[in-house]
Amino acid sequence: MAERFGLWVAAVACVLTLLSGCADKSAPTEPFVATDITGADFARDFRLVDHHGKTRTLADFKGKAVLLFFGYTHCPDVCLTMLSGLAMVQKRLGDDAARVQVLFVTLDPARDTPEILANFVTYFHKDFLALYGDESAIARTAKEFKVTYAKHDSGSAAGYLLDHSAGVYGFDPRGRPRLLISHDAELVSIVHDVKLLLGEKP
Repeated sequence: MAERFGLWVAAVACVLTLLSGCADKSAPTEPFVATDITGADFARDFRLVDHHGKTRTLADFKGKAVLLFFGYTHCPDVCLTMLSGLAMVQKRLGDDAARVQVLFVTLDPARDTPEILANFVTYFHKDFLALYGDESAIARTAKEFKVTYAKHDSGSAAGYLLDHSAGVYGFDPRGRPRLLISHDAELVSIVHDVKLLLGEKP
């Protein structure tokens, strides 16, 4: 009886070991600081053109963590702050920065030409990419990412301004939406979360 019980315990232990090996390796070993949106049924993909004229989807960046932010080049505050912050994140990541792609999606295609976008994003970091499309493509993408935006008169020669959502979406190297980072998140928190994404099994 004792021998049979010992064999049963060994069998159960073996099964538990196999099951643990099948666990989802995508789960980080520690929690994200930003909002975890793993498994979200939105922010799944896009089809836009980068400032070099190449059509892009998330699949193009497989193997990299992606940080995606919506804004426009005439933005007087949050866009400048966010892109400056993401440039600092890249600097703090050191060699790991080569495995991270920052994407800036314009919400103002009427004014943000490819040339303007190229000059804008590369001012912050040479590897940042801007994405654009026509009004309908931008509207579809914004809807998919639950991004809201609306024009209002600035009352100055600068023309209209856009009120818009200001969070940053984070994708893991498999192209899955995992994070929604607040526009006022601390740099150390963003670096922490990006390192978690990079440390996951592809």
